Amino acid sequence: MKESYSLKPGDIVRSLRGKDEDQLFVVLSLPDERSALVADGDKRRFDRPKRKNVLHLVSTGAHSEEVANSLRDTGRVTNAKLRFAIGRAIRDAEEKGE
Repeated sequence: MKESYSLKPGDIVRSLRGKDEDQLFVVLSLPDERSALVADGDKRRFDRPKRKNVLHLVSTGAHSEEVANSLRDTGRVTNAKLRFAIGRAIRDAEEKGE
């Protein structure tokens, strides 16, 4: 039974497993079909992303176009942009009452 995980760079995801369980991250890249490189700009910086199994990540439904554009244009993103994107996703979720 194969499920489709349509993560893409710039998506805000929540970790389901590991010592970083319930933490929010931004997807930086998808090196293969089973893993994603994620960072939060704080504990996990852009220059040392965490490799996570995509089965251990769930999308929050939020996407940061700023991060996606920066990654596409320059191949890099600032840690401040990552923190800002996660903070905005948290604020949007609180406004919706989630």
